[in-house]
Amino acid sequence: MPFPEMMVAPMRRELTAQGFEELRTPEDVDRVLGEKGTVLVAVNSTCGCAAGRMRPALLEAVQRAKNPDRLTTVFAGQDLEATQRARDYFTNEPPSSPSIAIMKDGELVYMMPRALIERRTPDVIAADLVSALNQYC
Repeated sequence: MPFPEMMVAPMRRELTAQGFEELRTPEDVDRVLGEKGTVLVAVNSTCGCAAGRMRPALLEAVQRAKNPDRLTTVFAGQDLEATQRARDYFTNEPPSSPSIAIMKDGELVYMMPRALIERRTPDVIAADLVSALNQYC
């Protein structure tokens, strides 16, 4: 069951205030992920590892690396249909939140699942993301 919107709004704003576009419907996901170019998709979450690790690392990485054509986010546990549709694009990857994907011309080229987020520090996560962004963007 989703949390009340007033509780997750600050978690959404942490990314949208920095230029991330929210994909809140399956149609939004298809419109953006079906395009040519590079798209970073942050699968946001209410969990502590999203708040203390993923979001800070992500914001640091996009300041230090080549940026994709689009920075986007879906919110697991909140925008259920949009999140499921995004996961449909993450071929051969199990559902994971939080997680970070890089898509190129509609194909998954990089995935950082929760297992690579939850026990690592934001600076280590950011370094991996900088490397991936510089490689694929």
